Amino acid sequence: MSDQIRNKSKRRLWGRAKGRPLSTYQTSLVDRLLPLVALPSTLKDVGVLLRSTQTISLEIGFGGAEHLLHKAGSDRDGLYIGVEPFLNGIAKALAGIDKAGLENVRLHHGDVRDVLDRLPDACLDNVYILFPDPWPKPRHFKRRLIQEELIEQVYRVLKPGGKFYFASDITSYVDWALIRILRYRDVRANGFDWPASDARDWMQPYQDWPGTRYEAKALREGRKPHYFTFIKPGE
Repeated sequence: MSDQIRNKSKRRLWGRAKGRPLSTYQTSLVDRLLPLVALPSTLKDVGVLLRSTQTISLEIGFGGAEHLLHKAGSDRDGLYIGVEPFLNGIAKALAGIDKAGLENVRLHHGDVRDVLDRLPDACLDNVYILFPDPWPKPRHFKRRLIQEELIEQVYRVLKPGGKFYFASDITSYVDWALIRILRYRDVRANGFDWPASDARDWMQPYQDWPGTRYEAKALREGRKPHYFTFIKPGE
């Protein structure tokens, strides 16, 4: 199947790809900086990049990039890959990279499935999906990011002992995700471990958590965020 046909057959996982017009500064960053920090487009070149560092993390749908930039700034020896289909989010990440002089961030503007396809097995230490679009209407459930095929890909690219972080403030989406992640474990018999012992384990933010605008919005509107950590069995 050609790339063109395959791309047309993919489910769309997002709505608008662009919001407010970019500022002159943001436009210049997209033109000048994005090509320099873009994730390589081939499996070979990605492999070379991944071998250049010890700790590698992927954030899928980073939104305003608060978490991505915080983690990259706190751990400049690690590599942080951010994927975002929304151009304004890419522009925010580029502004943060430019301001902080970060050299350990790589960005992909587009579909995360294109990134996962070029990642080798067992190459990542962490995968983050934080406050994804809940797509609350049943007819849009097919657009939800957490689906069986994505869970399988996340499991594949994580190293043994690697962690998969998922956070949401939408109860129906939390239920949706847990059913699929735990069902994947039951089907495989060696899927993700969930080391939680009681509700307190998923009601508290992650360690060194910077907060995000989506989390802040949830709290303002009276919704309680949930923070889950799943571990790929192994070393």
